[in-house]
Order: sequence, then C-alpha cells, then structure tokens
Amino acid sequence: MDIKIAESWKSHVEEEFSKPYFEKLELFLREATQQQKIYPPKELIFNAFEKCSFEDTKVVILGQDPYHGAGQANGLSFSVSDGVRVPPSLKNIFKEINDDLGKEIPTNGNLERWASQGVLMLNAVLTVQASKPASHRTKGWENFTSAVLKLVSDEKENLVFLLWGKDAQKRGEIIDREKHLVLESPHPSPYSVHTGFFGNKHFSQANNYLKEKGKDEIDW
Repeated sequence: MDIKIAESWKSHVEEEFSKPYFEKLELFLREATQQQKIYPPKELIFNAFEKCSFEDTKVVILGQDPYHGAGQANGLSFSVSDGVRVPPSLKNIFKEINDDLGKEIPTNGNLERWASQGVLMLNAVLTVQASKPASHRTKGWENFTSAVLKLVSDEKENLVFLLWGKDAQKRGEIIDREKHLVLESPHPSPYSVHTGFFGNKHFSQANNYLKEKGKDEIDW
C-alpha cells in the first residue's frame, strides 16, 4: 500500500510505518484489495489527517470503523460523503447539537467542515470490507491509531477528547487527563442514544473549555 499521509503528521508518525505490525497490516491490505471491495477508497484512508493538521488539532472524536456501505465512508469518523443519506448515529449527533446549542440540523453529513476547524475525526480502524462491519479489526490499525492518540495526548495541551461508547472509552485510557478535557458518554447509536448520549452537552462543554484556554470555539 502506498502510504501517503499529510506532511504535518508525517514527521510525527512515520516511524510507525516501519514497525512489524504495520508491515503486516500493509501485506493484509494488499491482499485484501485484490480480493475485496474496501472502504473508504485508498486515497481517503488517511483523510482525517489530510483535513485536520497536527498543528490545528484541538478536538478529537474517536470512532470505531468506517461505514461499510457503498459511497458512505470518507475517512472521517461518523462522517459520510456528500450526497449520502445521513446515518442514524450522525442524525443523533446533530439532534444533540441542536438541543445543546440550538444549531439547525444539517441535511449534509460530510463533516469536513469540522475537520477544517481543528476536529480530528479518527476511527480506531481505518478500513473495512464492503458490507462486512468490523472486518478489518485486529489487523493492526488499532496499534497505529493508539499511537496517534498517545502522540496528541503527549505532545499537545488543552485538547478536548469526545469518547462515545465503551470501545472509545477503553482506548482513551492512554489520554493524559491532567492536560486535556475528556468527555465520555454512551454511543449515539439508536441502541444506546437514550441511555445518556442525549443530554450530554458535550458540544457546549467542548466550546466552553476551548474558550477558557484561549482557543477558537468550534462552529458545530
């Protein structure tokens, strides 16, 4: 696989690309792309880093896997490509933003508008086989994205981490909570949204924290 990651991240993470786990991951992906339909398209696998530079990162939203339907995944957690119907979890995110901040609910689920403001939307796993959710888990992506989490936790200050669901919260244990604001709640999935995601006020809390630290708020 031809690894092309944004220059702002390259110097921070390129040592990961030569580690044994990543070499195994590359081999798996080379073989998988010959036999399977993989999402997102290869040019969007590292899109989260392309759209949000290391320097600009001030909020991290941790997801799980890319969407596995045709045309959905665009490399940003919870986000979908232009023209794609907004998935249920993202609809619930928009509903919470509406309740929390009074923002109108968008009809477009492409979250590049957040990324351009410094929101790193990072999935734990960056690829998936078409129509087979979680099919690329435990292949090595989790090692890489955990390294990214530790990197931003260690090298930056006063970030906001939004951890929705037990998977994200477990992976977020490596975050330094003395330096950053970590907000946790149930996942926005329809199966769990009514157990504490609705009403979590994470978006206003994030903006209040950023403002306190002298950073620009996010236009959610």
